[in-house]
Amino acid sequence: MLSALARPAGAAFRRSFSTSAQNNAKVAVLGASGGIGQPLSLLLKNSPLVSRLTLYDIAHTPGVAADLSHIETRATVKGYLGPEQLPDCLKGCDLVVIPAGVPRKPGMTRDDLFNTNATIVATLTAACAQHCPEAMICIIANPVNSTIPITSEVFKKHGVYNPNKIFGVTTLDVVRANAFVAELKSLDPARVNVPVIGGHAGKTIIPLISQCTPKVDFPQDQLTALTGRIQEAGTEVVKAKAGAGSATLSMAYAGARFVFSLVDAINGKEGVVECSFVKSQETDCPYFSTPLLLGVRILEAGSLDCRTSNLSKTRELCPVWSLHNSEFLCAVIAPHRICLVCAWVFEGGGTSQH
Repeated sequence: MLSALARPAGAAFRRSFSTSAQNNAKVAVLGASGGIGQPLSLLLKNSPLVSRLTLYDIAHTPGVAADLSHIETRATVKGYLGPEQLPDCLKGCDLVVIPAGVPRKPGMTRDDLFNTNATIVATLTAACAQHCPEAMICIIANPVNSTIPITSEVFKKHGVYNPNKIFGVTTLDVVRANAFVAELKSLDPARVNVPVIGGHAGKTIIPLISQCTPKVDFPQDQLTALTGRIQEAGTEVVKAKAGAGSATLSMAYAGARFVFSLVDAINGKEGVVECSFVKSQETDCPYFSTPLLLGVRILEAGSLDCRTSNLSKTRELCPVWSLHNSEFLCAVIAPHRICLVCAWVFEGGGTSQH
């Protein structure tokens, strides 16, 4: 199995891992009783790609599992409750999706979630490293910019680290960008694709509008407003729900889409591309969200397309946060330079590749 950094035009960076093809995916959802976990589990239960669905949470999972088990689709469903049942939930899984954690409330940023969710993710991923070390791990729990480095360090600690099997699910940024562009241009959103790179919080979310398919053009003021809306879309939902929740339904949809893409790729489907926050060797950032080409073949290295030669339009993105737990100390977003027009990333601040 290979996941490669891919540009929309089709070339890809090489990034591979091996796994056996699975026609019937066994998926675990950790945090299955929550606002994201329940609709995500429903979408997974409805998919013919999933043959076994195991649900874990610290409360209510037997009830959620019983409810889902009445749906007339092929996936078997079982709920697991509490830490003592977590190992059984994970055994034999091909993919593990982790939406567990506290949700955002009005006035909170993804950074504010760190202290609570970091511990939750560290605990759950430690169990994954012990009981399903070969599974693909899909992290939804925020802040993804921090929970992915945590997951990586946990797997390293257990001696089973494979960076090509750990994914930060940033698909919602792409889904939102597609929807907003389609709305402004009166397009079918299912036919719009806007790559989104960088991270999964605020200004680290960088939609590549210039590389949208189909090609679209916006005046600068509209482009600035659109970019800002994509970056702050999560806050928009939190405010609209007035304290009653965060972006649970759209996140469940995006999480399911990413899982289905992974399963399609495992099953041998070619040309599957999804953006994800992963360990990066292509930028100065240790982790970076970028389009990934998922598949079973290794492709030749390529590069992100650049639509401009104006080198003066660059900006600095300083570290957004660092993990303050000494065990997981890591600068998540290292300083780098990005073209404001096309979001080309300058390696080491140079300009020759632009």
